[in-house]
Amino acid sequence: MNTAALSQYDVPLHTQLLIGGSWSASADGRRLPVINPSTETVIAEVDAAGEADVERAVRAAAHAFEGWKSTTGAARAARLRSIARGVEAQCERLAALQSLNNGKPLAEADIDVSDVVVTFDYYASLAEGLDTLGETEVELPGTDFRAWIRREPAGVAALIVPWNFPMVTTAWKLAPALAAGCTVVLKPSEVTPLPELELAAIAMEAGLPPGVLNVITGTGPEVGARLAAHPSVAKVSFTGSTAVGTQVMKTAAETIKGVGLELGGKSSIVVFADADLDLAVDLIAGGGFFNAGQMCSATSRVLVQRPIAAELLARLAQRAENLVVGDPFAPGVQMGPLTSCAQYARVTHAIAEGCASGARLVAGGTPPERPGYFVRPTIFANVPTESALWRDEIFGPVLCVRAFDTEAEAIATANDTQYGLVATVVTRDAARGTRMAAALEAGVVWLNSPQVIFPQTSWGGYKQSSLGRELGPFGLAAFQEIKQVVRPA
Repeated sequence: MNTAALSQYDVPLHTQLLIGGSWSASADGRRLPVINPSTETVIAEVDAAGEADVERAVRAAAHAFEGWKSTTGAARAARLRSIARGVEAQCERLAALQSLNNGKPLAEADIDVSDVVVTFDYYASLAEGLDTLGETEVELPGTDFRAWIRREPAGVAALIVPWNFPMVTTAWKLAPALAAGCTVVLKPSEVTPLPELELAAIAMEAGLPPGVLNVITGTGPEVGARLAAHPSVAKVSFTGSTAVGTQVMKTAAETIKGVGLELGGKSSIVVFADADLDLAVDLIAGGGFFNAGQMCSATSRVLVQRPIAAELLARLAQRAENLVVGDPFAPGVQMGPLTSCAQYARVTHAIAEGCASGARLVAGGTPPERPGYFVRPTIFANVPTESALWRDEIFGPVLCVRAFDTEAEAIATANDTQYGLVATVVTRDAARGTRMAAALEAGVVWLNSPQVIFPQTSWGGYKQSSLGRELGPFGLAAFQEIKQVVRPA
């Protein structure tokens, strides 16, 4: 195992399944390679779960549920805070592991680890409130009866998470699920399982009872689909592609279980003529090239008002050409590789199709001549609105730029998509910003702001981007059932 980037921490990696509080090999002994995307070399092998392992994990979670759901909110909060402190104690190692497995620069991985900490702390505070707010009396029109609403944990929750933000998407699901009193079977992406397994080890050290958290690594068909279909799973929370999310929803419908989906996006950043151009370039680059563009929230469609279009495009092209792409551990690197060979193939194919679509290539377009799944930041201008480049999620560092004339045109163009996750607006006109935020069909709108996300708010979108919401009190409610109780007064 090549763990040079982690050798200074001298801690072995977990590579087995976590079921019922114990680490164990898969039933049939199969293993999956884990690749360093910067070098294309194998850094570890993890167990590949199959049908028998899924059954064991769900059974362990179901067995643990009765005990976990009867704990107080304060007791659950204590465990969540212990997880947060455990992540803090290993922040450098966890960030390094993310960079090694996912390919993101170390500075971006540091942000991810901090996000995990604040998410567990936030849901610990909500868990404490359940001891007093778990039951709410309802004011009735008469005096003959009393009624109250109880919030109860849904049951066994299957959490299926992607590879672009290891540990972050897990924290957004795991923290509220545990706070609500659910037990969990977590399926990490087979591409980036190592950070999730280390997070699971921290959770066990924090005192979670056996079976409350189970982690089974493996492929989507072997693990994810079986979890979505399992009759003992009460809730499925999935983050990934719209195509796979559709299949998860269809499968879950066969047993009428709760489903939460965080799916794709093809979002716009709208820059008006009065914008601060330096700020606009920063926000466009951040929205398109952070995490090598591998974000459902990537604002990869750049709409710029015509009077400033030429100047902004020139500045943006210069920023793209100057962006430092390379080894995520190297000083000064601003963008790492794509996370997998499959994603590299998809992105480079999309770039080739863009060149053939009539769009004008302004920057990038060819991969660096080096090992690893590296792609240069790429910008297209004059992109036809009917092209796949404009309409389909690429999930790579590829921006498409179009000019617009009026506010109404910008709104119509930005909303002309099957997705509705996020949007960014850059303008000095506060009233215009407020109008745009109201008119854009998106779950999150940033006004003159980078893509900051707070666990106290919400995450999710319109149309085919989401079903339900994560973060904030909405994330907790996603793992709760609502019960009405009525009795004579």
